[in-house]
Amino acid sequence: MNHTFEAASIVREKAEQAVQILQEQGTDLWLTFVRETPQVKDPVVDLLVGFHLTWASALLIHRNGERIAIVGRYDVPNVERLGAYTHVEGYDQSIQEVFLETIKRLKPRQIAVNYSENDPSADGLTYGMFRYLSRMLAPTPYCSRLVSAEPIICSLRGCKTPTELALIRAAVARTEEAFELLTPLLRPGVTDLEIADFLHKYLEEQGYESAWEWEYCPVVTVGPDSDIGHAMPAGHRVSAGNLIQVDFGISRYGFVSDLQRTWYLRKRGEKDAPEKVRRAWEAATAALEAGRAALKPGVTGAEVDAAARSTLVAAGYPEYLHAFGHHIGRNAHDGATILGPTWERYGNSVKLPIEEGNVFAIELGVAVPGHGYIGREENVVITAQGAEYISQPEDELWLI
Repeated sequence: MNHTFEAASIVREKAEQAVQILQEQGTDLWLTFVRETPQVKDPVVDLLVGFHLTWASALLIHRNGERIAIVGRYDVPNVERLGAYTHVEGYDQSIQEVFLETIKRLKPRQIAVNYSENDPSADGLTYGMFRYLSRMLAPTPYCSRLVSAEPIICSLRGCKTPTELALIRAAVARTEEAFELLTPLLRPGVTDLEIADFLHKYLEEQGYESAWEWEYCPVVTVGPDSDIGHAMPAGHRVSAGNLIQVDFGISRYGFVSDLQRTWYLRKRGEKDAPEKVRRAWEAATAALEAGRAALKPGVTGAEVDAAARSTLVAAGYPEYLHAFGHHIGRNAHDGATILGPTWERYGNSVKLPIEEGNVFAIELGVAVPGHGYIGREENVVITAQGAEYISQPEDELWLI
């Protein structure tokens, strides 16, 4: 498979999708304004070109279907080869003249630009570039017509194309393969460092990257003494009676997975996990399913989180101190809608509606005193009917 061609194909899909979103939202023009993206990259660059841009560059998408790229001379051939833009214009000394001519010709009522107080994936316009843009537009009526592109970017980034979804599915399948290969290693005396090392070697042998920072991808929780959350492995050893929880994701051809799996290492003579472990597992699973059942187009992220959170609390367990779910795609936390509570730290992102084509990691957990931590995390895609698994769910606690 030619993945360079595939990347260009995704850019074309996203550019066409952006036009549809502008039409649906009634916004005339979307502007992405960047420079020297190897140093400071607007996250939207991945969607709209897929490679770095050098000089000041303006990527303009109009709801009439025009897609215009104004870039430095030496970036023109690469942008043209994408086939995503109806017009590519190069310049040498200054972008200002051709940029203003284009804006005046398009006569937009609004110009959406990439700033957001809620979503880092929609907040790529730097303050310096904002001032540069404002200075160019100052003599025109368009300086007062700048609005946030957050709604556009949320929808564009969140609603995966068929090509994007296929790549996420493949990353999920490879992650599940890694868990299967890991299972025979899990025995008394093995450390969390050795578990992490095994999964790192899997990534290296396959030519993949970790879905988040290498140092704590995977997160490994062994028994009751490990830190829970984004902690690096610390040398804890597995003992009989321990829960072993692994949070792991891979990045494959630019798209990621994010899954958790939990094992129970039985003591001599045990045929099953103890009752309190089984009860916690059942409560976590019921809460996960309650959240998934609520996860449908048009519902807000806060409503989904509330369904899962209330189910877990009603079963007698403390609420988890994070969101129930987040988008995955090019990143493990891919921006846009968060399936979380209405806490200040999540801003407006939990009030946004779920859309068909969104892909989420849904997750929660329960600490079991004396045994460790149960982590439930699966990956789902949103269809017209609701949330469908793209991972093979861990329906039963894995016993060793």
